[in-house]
Amino acid sequence: MVKQLQLKKMVDEIDAKFPLQPWVRHAFLKVDREAFVPPGFRHLSYTLDALPMQEQQWISSPLTVAKMTQHLELEGVDSVLEIGCGSGYQAAILAQIVRRVFTIERIEPLLREAKERFRTLGMSNIFTRYDDGQRGWKEYAPFERILFSATADKVPQVLFDQLADGGILLAPVNEGGLQIITRYYKRNGRISSEAIEPCLFVPVLDGTQH
Repeated sequence: MVKQLQLKKMVDEIDAKFPLQPWVRHAFLKVDREAFVPPGFRHLSYTLDALPMQEQQWISSPLTVAKMTQHLELEGVDSVLEIGCGSGYQAAILAQIVRRVFTIERIEPLLREAKERFRTLGMSNIFTRYDDGQRGWKEYAPFERILFSATADKVPQVLFDQLADGGILLAPVNEGGLQIITRYYKRNGRISSEAIEPCLFVPVLDGTQH
């Protein structure tokens, strides 16, 4: 009960800073963030801070996760590809909204932990892959939505190729010394984009890491 109250308080805090659509709010209330936070930081699970985890990576701020989720416009969407699984928290939120989440992680220990969390929480609609996410996941393409969870100078063309027509790709992109959440639309095979707001993500890295 205490956890539920803490979770609701966290979601209310997000809502105060970034008004949530009902479907996003509902997803956040169904996922216990504490399950994704390393033991040493559990007492900070319901704050709006990004928190460190192993392999010098970070679990994103719930506020950032909420923004990325809402900017993806997920109502009625069947499949999402996430590049950069990390702790698995973002994928867990997406899994409450869409039928299938495909998530790729390049750091093997992180993916192993995330898979265990999904299994423990009974999330059976999340499919994981150990790979360099910049290659995408061709076997299950096209995806209606693609979420790129690391900063890049530009989005790899192969990901646009794997985006369904009418789909949206969301990525933090380096622009003039800032990281900008950028939303790309694919219509009739053409890509257009709009800048949404500044953000802070870890940089994308090539290859995989054991």
